[in-house]
Order: sequence, then C-alpha cells, then structure tokens
Amino acid sequence: MIGTVIGAIVVGFIIGALARLVMPGKQNLGCIMTTILGALGGAIGSGVTSYLGYRNHSGIAWIPFLVGIIVAVILIAIYLGATGRRIRS
Repeated sequence: MIGTVIGAIVVGFIIGALARLVMPGKQNLGCIMTTILGALGGAIGSGVTSYLGYRNHSGIAWIPFLVGIIVAVILIAIYLGATGRRIRS
C-alpha cells in the first residue's frame, strides 16, 4: 500500500516535470502542485487509454504515460489560468 502511494507520487512528479518542460515559457508553479497535477494527469491518462481499449502486455506502458503528460499540460494550463498566474517567457 505505502509503496503504491510513493510510486504514484514519484511518477506524478516525473509526469508533471515533463509536462512543464513541454510547455512554453516559465510557469510559476511549485513542486507540490507540479506533483499533484502530474499524478492527476497520469491517472486520467491511464483511465482514458484503458477506456479506449489499450492493454499493455509487458514492459513500460508508454501510451498511458504520454497521454498523462498531455493531460498534465492541459491541467497546468487550466490551473495557471484559474489562479491568474502568468506564464513568463
């Protein structure tokens, strides 16, 4: 149980960090919010790909990971827009 939670936090941070790297400009966003939005993006990405019928048979599930990054980019953009924080170039 605790290993699953720690794994989700680590993967969420990786997805959130990669999403911030993909986004243009500099985002005014902390590590905790990056991790939360990355974990949420990863969960939504996994859910969407599972709903669409994707099944990973072995190895790393790259498709849900990439979809999670895309969802995290969208979530970060929504968060920055909702909080009024600007993306600085």
